[in-house]
Amino acid sequence: MKTIAALTVLAGSAAAFAPASVSRVESPLSYAAELDSMTGVSAETGNKVFDPLGLSDYVPTDWARRAELSNGRSAMLATVGWIWPKVFGTFDSQDVTTTDPIDAILQADPQWWAQWIVICGVFETWKYKQELDGKSFLGGESPAVDYLKLWPEDAAAQEEMKLKELKNARLAMIGIAGFAANHFLPGACPVPDFA
Repeated sequence: MKTIAALTVLAGSAAAFAPASVSRVESPLSYAAELDSMTGVSAETGNKVFDPLGLSDYVPTDWARRAELSNGRSAMLATVGWIWPKVFGTFDSQDVTTTDPIDAILQADPQWWAQWIVICGVFETWKYKQELDGKSFLGGESPAVDYLKLWPEDAAAQEEMKLKELKNARLAMIGIAGFAANHFLPGACPVPDFA
């Protein structure tokens, strides 16, 4: 009897360490199905949506695409800004005298940063107003900015242009991350020094 009681107690305590079956909780948003029809799924991502963290279940897909394009456009400018001083030199300036991008950030006058933040805010406000008026920064019937009149009329050509911009944006984000990694860990990425 003592043996049966001891085995029952041991079996009960062993169950505390057994893995519990956990059912996956579905998000009430679940936007993942919308991704299949979005531009950007191609050979670089294995012809499927690249979302290893499953973030598409928690954020609206149009918001995620806006964020991706906005960050990608910023990364394109940052990539040019990283390379430009090393290849072409700096402007005649008394406050920023280095071609090292990280050091240049720290050398810039705080007044310049305040002006930059204000102009970015003005531009974002203007973008928001244009979107309220039905214009688009993601490419659509009526783009908000098209000074060179490069936006095609043909729907297939519009989709091709959207894909090109998206691929360039993704490449720029990877590129600027590589430049920054190589700056802090020299030799971390096969990045030329441009010096």
